[in-house]
Amino acid sequence: MILKGKKGLITGVANQRSIAWGIARSCWEQGAELCFSVAGERLRGSVESLIQAEGKTAPIYDCDVTNDQSIVDLFNRVKSEVGEIDFLVHAIAFAKREDLDGEFQDTSREGFALAMDISTYSLTALAHHATAAMKEGGSIVAMSYIGGELVIPHYNMMGVAKAALECSVRYLSHDLGHAKKIRVNTVSSGAIRTLAAKGIGDFNKMLTISAGRSPLGRGVDTTEVGDTVAFLVSDMARGITGELIHVDAGYHCVSFSANDLGVQK
Repeated sequence: MILKGKKGLITGVANQRSIAWGIARSCWEQGAELCFSVAGERLRGSVESLIQAEGKTAPIYDCDVTNDQSIVDLFNRVKSEVGEIDFLVHAIAFAKREDLDGEFQDTSREGFALAMDISTYSLTALAHHATAAMKEGGSIVAMSYIGGELVIPHYNMMGVAKAALECSVRYLSHDLGHAKKIRVNTVSSGAIRTLAAKGIGDFNKMLTISAGRSPLGRGVDTTEVGDTVAFLVSDMARGITGELIHVDAGYHCVSFSANDLGVQK
């Protein structure tokens, strides 16, 4: 088990379909001890039920990532109650529904600022305060999507936020690597049917198209993403930082496929 003896904080679990939950399960399978942060009592109850159903126990902390004091309080509690952690998983994103529908040019100023604050700046804020509770040589992994690199209709504001998130990872890898040998990486997941995905128009079509175009001829699931993150936060990935790893069955490397051309392979 590559994470035996390691402790980590997982953010962003909403339900059993969450990518963050798939990551948690993979980390548990590899021997990690986990704690979780949630935004509000409703999500706390959901995460508690998931943990119990898994036959596990884990501390759950409230954290509003738009509030600096809430983040400080989170890591004070983690350090006091859990001790130093070895890794942090950032799986937090939000944009208003009206800023995902229609055209990107119609994004409101307020919606732009809100999406960037929650989806992008929260990584920088969490990473900054996590260093006080993280061991030297620790690891941070953020979650992204191909919409941060290429135009995906109806992804709009979230695509811009993900692009900024990916760039933030590179700058954080430089700063935290020099300061405390902490590695920072991004995993770009393929399209997965999550709670957040419900807010994206034509998402079912996106699933079908991405599966048809990918070199593996299929989509991916949360266990495949989770296993990749478990590797990245382990000592096996000790030489990897500032990296963007796609877990999307190869979809990111194809402009159009033989299926699009009607060619039989």
